Amino acid sequence: HLFMNGGPSQLDLFDPKPMLKKYEGQPPSREIANDIEFIEDAGGLMPSPFKFTKHGQSGIEISELMPHLAKQADDLAVIRSTVTTHFNHEPAIFMFQSGSVFSGRPSTGAWVVYGLGTENQNLPAYVVLDDPKGMPVNGIQNWQTGWLPPVYQGTRMRSIGSPLLNLSPKEEYPAPVLDMARSMLDRLNNAHRNQRPQEQRLDARISSYELAARMQMSATDALDVSQESPATQEMYGMNNDASASYGRRCLMARRLVERGVRVVQIFVNEQIWDQHSNLESGLRTCCEKTDQPIGALIRDLKQRGLFDSTLIVWGGEFGRMPLSQINPRRKSSFGRDHQPAAFTTWMAGGGIKGGTVYGATDEIGFKPAENPVSIHDFHATILHLLGMDHLELVYNHQG
Repeated sequence: HLFMNGGPSQLDLFDPKPMLKKYEGQPPSREIANDIEFIEDAGGLMPSPFKFTKHGQSGIEISELMPHLAKQADDLAVIRSTVTTHFNHEPAIFMFQSGSVFSGRPSTGAWVVYGLGTENQNLPAYVVLDDPKGMPVNGIQNWQTGWLPPVYQGTRMRSIGSPLLNLSPKEEYPAPVLDMARSMLDRLNNAHRNQRPQEQRLDARISSYELAARMQMSATDALDVSQESPATQEMYGMNNDASASYGRRCLMARRLVERGVRVVQIFVNEQIWDQHSNLESGLRTCCEKTDQPIGALIRDLKQRGLFDSTLIVWGGEFGRMPLSQINPRRKSSFGRDHQPAAFTTWMAGGGIKGGTVYGATDEIGFKPAENPVSIHDFHATILHLLGMDHLELVYNHQG
């Protein structure tokens, strides 16, 4: 799951609207004005400053900002009619991650792990690779379990240095001593747990420590990208300052998937896709950071025979308005405001029909014109592709 925190502009990346050139500068209609968050900063209709080109046999139109992803056009299912329910970041992110605008519900990743279990007993089933430059909006609530048992929550792993803090012991002991100590600890933990059978947090805590002991070798090896060839590292953009950090995490994600980790989420720092101003330079920066690594991830999964069994999901919490936005109090160029009514996401890999454009927006990209996709539909599709029926994946919580 490649989460693009902040709301990428679909009108400048995946949903070209040539009619915006015809209507350039015209004021928004009353319908659009009602959906504008910062009405005092709203300008006229604004065409994209970027060129779109058709790619692959499918002819999917993709912006010049994503030349690496464009080479994989025939692997993508581009959903141009995704719809959400809130125009503020925090509730919209909760909706995208958990299906509700309120905090406290299980994340999609937690549901997947609850439904599928784990394949590798020495690694977490759900791994989060957040950006070293800063946590995403809503922080660790992005990978919470809500009222599912805590054992299904995401495990943050660092992309620089030790994957987990305090993973290695300060002192090394002989294997027989460690085995004896862990055996005694296991008996004490079980005795303590048996006296408190309803305490799920205790189960999760014990499980996490047991997993930590098994991870001391596995986690470090799984995330050690220095084992990869120089050509592979270069393919992921690790020799480029702009893309090195995101490229490292995409390569780590591939290594984790190879080892049976069920869910890997990669976040960008804070909300870098939130271009209320300086749209052109801001989007260039975001795409320079992410485009090459994502294109490399798709190519790498394909050449290793993992693409058909790995679902890749890309998107932010909402999109951007077809209007310009300018704050006269700042010395900055035009941007775009939040747009929940219609935006673009895409999927690729496991079970996806590549070279597909699903849904469409109206002539200016404001509202869906056909096949709107709610976030709940989006989640149900993910679960279906992973072999689960969203109506049968249930957890008995307060009835």
